[in-house]
Amino acid sequence: MAASGTRRNTLTFDIGGTGLKATVLGPTGKMLTDRHRVETPHPITPQLLVSELQKLAEPLPEFHRISVGFPGVVRNGRLRSAHNFVGKKGLGSAADPKLVDAWIGFDLQHALAEAFHVPVRVVNDADLQGFDVVKGKGVEVVITLGTGVGSAVFADGQLAPHLELAHHPFRKGETYEEQLGDLTLKKIGPTKWNDRLAKAIATLDGLFFFDQLYLGGGNIRHIELKLPDRVSLIDPNAGLLAGIKLWKPGALRGR
Repeated sequence: MAASGTRRNTLTFDIGGTGLKATVLGPTGKMLTDRHRVETPHPITPQLLVSELQKLAEPLPEFHRISVGFPGVVRNGRLRSAHNFVGKKGLGSAADPKLVDAWIGFDLQHALAEAFHVPVRVVNDADLQGFDVVKGKGVEVVITLGTGVGSAVFADGQLAPHLELAHHPFRKGETYEEQLGDLTLKKIGPTKWNDRLAKAIATLDGLFFFDQLYLGGGNIRHIELKLPDRVSLIDPNAGLLAGIKLWKPGALRGR
């Protein structure tokens, strides 16, 4: 339920292709409840997503504002891509033109503000995770390994314009997402997937010359290789814990 007082509790949604997660953070950023999760229904429209998020939030403590991580390009709360939600038969299926039209350009931020009657901020999910982990020193890159592959880049703590790195060519004529996404992991197994991940880390280092690379997302539990010193793993709840930081002054400067 939305708060009527002055407490600044933050409801945070982590939207994924396979799961929708939520929690409420207190004024200091502490989780006031365990993570709540439901399966993401497919096929799914933007209106159905809003409805599912409303149901997910019903049993949670009161909140004053909402932070949202969405797996796609987000500009001023409006969606520019939604690869995990346009499949005619769900994840990995051919895109449904009607779903593409419904998702691309949808103002998720405005829709959620109207549904919950509180201020809302929506950003890319990897960008949101980055707010929880970056130290503000040099070039820091966040890669999420889940249903798909997400990415975020920070320079001295400032979020850079979002790059859909997942859908850029990586190797053997395939993109990062095609080589490292969840469907591929299940198909080729952890050993080959880890070999590809090692190649991806080396490629990203050559591209960004990063000072620190953070790996997050549900599939980091399958990582078996020894990571370089400048590569570290993210708390599995980072996409929720970062919700309060999205409201710090200047967090979204220039976006």
